Amino acid sequence: MENYKDTNQLNFESGKVNGFQGQNLIELENGGLKKVKVDAFATYPMHQHPGKTEFIYVLKGQPKIIIGDKIYMGKPDDFFTLPKSIMHAIENPNQDECLLLVGAIKTKQ
Repeated sequence: MENYKDTNQLNFESGKVNGFQGQNLIELENGGLKKVKVDAFATYPMHQHPGKTEFIYVLKGQPKIIIGDKIYMGKPDDFFTLPKSIMHAIENPNQDECLLLVGAIKTKQ
C-alpha cells in the first residue's frame, strides 16, 4: 500500500455509470475510498449494497443525494452515510461538475 498519492497526477477512470469518473485512493480488503467526479446532469440510479455501508463527503458542487425516501441537496463539506441495504442514488442536477469523496466499509450481511 502506498503512503502517498499525488492526486493531481492520477487519471480519472470511467465508472459503470455514464458521467461518473473516479480516482482510486485506497482499496483494502474491508473497504476503500475514491475521489469521484460527477458530470453536469449525471445520475447514478437507485441501488443498494447488502454487504457494505458507503459514505460521501462533498468537496465541490451541489449534488442531490437520495437515501431511502429522503432527498438532500448537498453542498461542500456535507457528509452523508448510506447504510447497507438502503436504496440510494446520486444526481448532479446542475451545469457545474461535482467532486466527491466516496468510501465504503464492508459489513456483515
